[in-house]
Amino acid sequence: MIPTYSRAFSTLGVPEMNLQQVFALAASHRIEAVEPRVLEGTIELPKLWARHHGTPAAMAATLRDAKVKIVSLDTSFKLTGAAPGDREAFLEFLPWAEALGVPWLRAFDGGKTADAATHREMADTIAWWRELRAKHGWKADLMIETHDALFTAEAIQGFVALAPGTAILWDTHHTWHKGHEDPVETWRAISPHVVHCHVKDSVPLPSARHDFTYVLPGEGQFPMAALREVLAREFTGAVSLEWERHWHPYLPPLDNALRAAAERNWW
Repeated sequence: MIPTYSRAFSTLGVPEMNLQQVFALAASHRIEAVEPRVLEGTIELPKLWARHHGTPAAMAATLRDAKVKIVSLDTSFKLTGAAPGDREAFLEFLPWAEALGVPWLRAFDGGKTADAATHREMADTIAWWRELRAKHGWKADLMIETHDALFTAEAIQGFVALAPGTAILWDTHHTWHKGHEDPVETWRAISPHVVHCHVKDSVPLPSARHDFTYVLPGEGQFPMAALREVLAREFTGAVSLEWERHWHPYLPPLDNALRAAAERNWW
C-alpha cells in the first residue's frame, strides 16, 4: 500500500549539518520534508539564520527552488512551566516561518502530570497564542508535541477538550512506551487532532538517559507495521523519523537509519 502521508525527518539526527546538506540528504533518500530542530550544532535557529542570511526574506529567496519542504520549525517552547523570556524566544521563530511558508511551529506540552491545573495552564497558553496570531495575521500555527504530561490518549483528549482545535504532534513512541498504549488504539482515540507524527524504534535495555535504547528502524519492538497500515490509509500529514542523535550520540548516522527504514519497508 502506498502511504497517503509524506515522510520527513528531524535534524536531531544530523546536528552538524547545515540546511543545504540536510536537503541533500533528504533528496538522496526520497524524503519529502524535514523539520529543523538543530543545525550546525545549535538549536537557536533564528540567530543562526540571521547570521547567514540577514533577513527572513533573503533566506526565503535563497530557498525558493528547494525541492524538499520544511514542514515545521521545532522550538523549545513549553505550554506549561515556561521560564521568563521563553515566549519572546519562541516568537523569534515567527518571521522565519512566515517568510519560508512553514505551516507548523512545534511546541512541547510541558508539565509532569496531566492534572486539571496543568491542562488549564496549557489551554491558557494556547489562548495567548491564538489572540496574538489573530492580531498579526500569521499563517503558521502551533502543533503541540505529546512529550511530557500528554503521554496517554486520555490526557490528550482532556487537554484538547479545554483547547478545541489544537493541533497535535503525536510522539508515537512516547505514548507506547511511557503510556503503555497500543499505537493503533491511541490513533483511534486522537486521530482527529493529529497533524504530524514522530516515529522511532527501541529495545527495553537501559541507555545513558532512558530505561530503553533506540535502535535502527525495524530492529526494535515498536509495533510499526500495524501502525503504518492504519496511517497509510487514514493520515495525510507527515510521519517523521525523530532520530535523536544530537541527544543520544550512541546512535549510528541518520543515513544508516533512513537506509534501514527503506530496506525494511518500515514506514
